[in-house]
Amino acid sequence: MNQGVYPLAASMINQINRLDQISNNLANVNTFGFKQEGTTETTFNYYLERMQNEGKTPTKINEVTNNIPKIDSKYINSEMGPIVMTGNTLDFALSSPDTFFKIQNSNGDIVYTRDGSFKNLDNFLVDANGNNVLNADNEPIVMEGEFVEQIGVVKTAYTNLEKIGDNTYKIIDQAQLEIFENNDTLLVQGAVEKSNVNSVTAMVELIDAHRRFEQSQKAIKSIDELNAGLIEKVGSNTK
Repeated sequence: MNQGVYPLAASMINQINRLDQISNNLANVNTFGFKQEGTTETTFNYYLERMQNEGKTPTKINEVTNNIPKIDSKYINSEMGPIVMTGNTLDFALSSPDTFFKIQNSNGDIVYTRDGSFKNLDNFLVDANGNNVLNADNEPIVMEGEFVEQIGVVKTAYTNLEKIGDNTYKIIDQAQLEIFENNDTLLVQGAVEKSNVNSVTAMVELIDAHRRFEQSQKAIKSIDELNAGLIEKVGSNTK
């Protein structure tokens, strides 16, 4: 009966990860340019086979453990959110789903975002957190003249990005980053892209993950009670 606990415990861990991911999506339902995340599951056997294909010699434990479900990876839903007009001349939306603004964060690193709700700070174009928006040459943009033409835009696949917080990403492979010399046709001024999180769907997923967690928890409790009853029965018969 103890073997039955393994897949149930693994399922609970998976559902905890799902709950965290879905809760984060819901928390960012009103974050401009936010892209929701999802998770994929596979079995422990999948990892064994992958290691074998890589020339390694993994040790199989038993048939039950080898088929335990595991979180395989997280992925980003790259679907564009709706673009809404704001009338604010410092708001910008990107017209292509795989393009990004360049920002210099507080650590001095160049990061990427689709949140174009910019503002003027000491005559420099900055994001909502006060970080400098950069041009094609990675320089801060001074708010004078045709400053809109200076806004740097880059293109890369979401598989080449890693989320690092504050609705920003870092690049994994710079060789896959395309830098545009001008932003013609790439920007929609006076508009922002809303989050692509569907709050209704996310709430349904949250309830589902919570129910699955509770089901596994109750099953483990039942197994524990059966074990306790069996131990008590065996103990009484040996007296």
